[in-house]
Amino acid sequence: MILGVTGGIASGKSTVVALLADLGAQVVSADQLSRDLVEPGQPALAALVTRFGETILNSDGTLDRKGLGERVFADPEARRDLEAILHPAIAKLSRQRLQQAVDQVGPDGLVVYEAPLLYEAGAEDRVDRVLTVTVAEDVQLQRLTKRDQCDVTAAQQRIDAQMPQEEKARRADYVLDNSADLPALKSKVHQLFYQLCPHAAQL
Repeated sequence: MILGVTGGIASGKSTVVALLADLGAQVVSADQLSRDLVEPGQPALAALVTRFGETILNSDGTLDRKGLGERVFADPEARRDLEAILHPAIAKLSRQRLQQAVDQVGPDGLVVYEAPLLYEAGAEDRVDRVLTVTVAEDVQLQRLTKRDQCDVTAAQQRIDAQMPQEEKARRADYVLDNSADLPALKSKVHQLFYQLCPHAAQL
């Protein structure tokens, strides 16, 4: 099975994915794919420079992801242009990497596709089931300001730029609330894993 994992910013998606990996799941990360695609010399990076200018590059020619991120979060049109460049490239590469992962785990294994923009990118057809990780709004805001060292206004802007958590949860097959502590989350993840991979409990 290929399980898509998505959710809002600072919801704890990566923690959930790491816990699933610890249990034996093979992970394909859309964020890592996007990093691979914007390495110096890659066509996608050249397309981004054409659209946004050379100011998005660091002095060594690599992409200033943080600077570009701040720019597109504040500009919906720029964000759409960014997605128009990256999403098709990610789609092609993700299908290749997911197939490789499926071949590796075999018929009873679990492949996890970590994709924050799964629904926004229309990528549901790449997975068999979807898990949305949710978090209480106040906890989300607190975690985001601490993680990214930004103020509440900037954090709220990033949250508002995304599809609402409620919509992602409504469309998902499974929903995990990550408003509590790590032990509580770990328990929920383990329960879901053995529900998806009952054979693993017998090993």
